[in-house]
Amino acid sequence: MVEYNQLRIFVGQSSQRAEGMTSQGQSSDPLHGITLEAILGKLVNKYGWDGLAKRIDINCFKNDPSIKSSLKFLRKTPWARSQVEDLFVNSKFWTRD
Repeated sequence: MVEYNQLRIFVGQSSQRAEGMTSQGQSSDPLHGITLEAILGKLVNKYGWDGLAKRIDINCFKNDPSIKSSLKFLRKTPWARSQVEDLFVNSKFWTRD
C-alpha cells in the first residue's frame, strides 16, 4: 500500500514537469493563464483585422471578422490557433506587466 502511494506522488510530480512547470511551481509557458479571447483581443487591438489577415491567411480574419466567429473557428482548428498563439508570443505580449 505504501509503495502505491509513493508511486502516485512520483507520477504526479513528473506530470507537472512535463506540462512545463518549473521546480518553483511556475509555468515556463508564456501563454499560461491567458485565454484565447484575450490573445485575440490584444492582437486585434495591435494589428487590426486587416493586419491579422495579412499575417495569418485565414478567412475568419478577412470576411466579416468578429471576435466571436474567430474564436469559434480557432477553437476547432488547431493549426490556425497555433499560428495565432505564435504571433502573440512573437509580438512580445507575453511579457508580464
